[in-house]
Amino acid sequence: MPRIDFKLVEVVVFRIRTNPEFLVLRRSDDDEIYPGLWQLVSGGIEKDEKAFEAAHREVIEETGIEPDSMYNTPLTNVFYFYTSDTVNVSPVFAALAGKDAQVKLSQEHSEYKWLNLDEAISLLVWPGQRDAVQKVYDYIVLKNPAQSFMEIMSMRKSEKPI
Repeated sequence: MPRIDFKLVEVVVFRIRTNPEFLVLRRSDDDEIYPGLWQLVSGGIEKDEKAFEAAHREVIEETGIEPDSMYNTPLTNVFYFYTSDTVNVSPVFAALAGKDAQVKLSQEHSEYKWLNLDEAISLLVWPGQRDAVQKVYDYIVLKNPAQSFMEIMSMRKSEKPI
């Protein structure tokens, strides 16, 4: 019987210019599992690290962007991973980047694109990641009343991370 793992996080990175834009990353061609796949920021939770701390760290490591704010979302992705025979539960977060944020990719990725909602959803392969972009748009970008309850970290002005 597969075991349940809670070791991964996913992050929808977005910025607001004239219109909202969502960051998608292309995995390097030499990636062992998903070469060339377009995806969101994702990564592992380290020992003694909270999931939201891992999400913040992964955004910085994979994109070079220090988010203005981090948000919890009302979404958790669940998927089976055959190589480890595990059902993975991955909380989804959102990271607001500055409108002129400069991306500096890690070696994990070979390219990036800032896309509008429909373009980002059409480029992502995994249904959970497509749903995540839509939920971030619906709950955070459109400033749903629940948005204020979802902000977990703000780097604006002199505010410090939680």
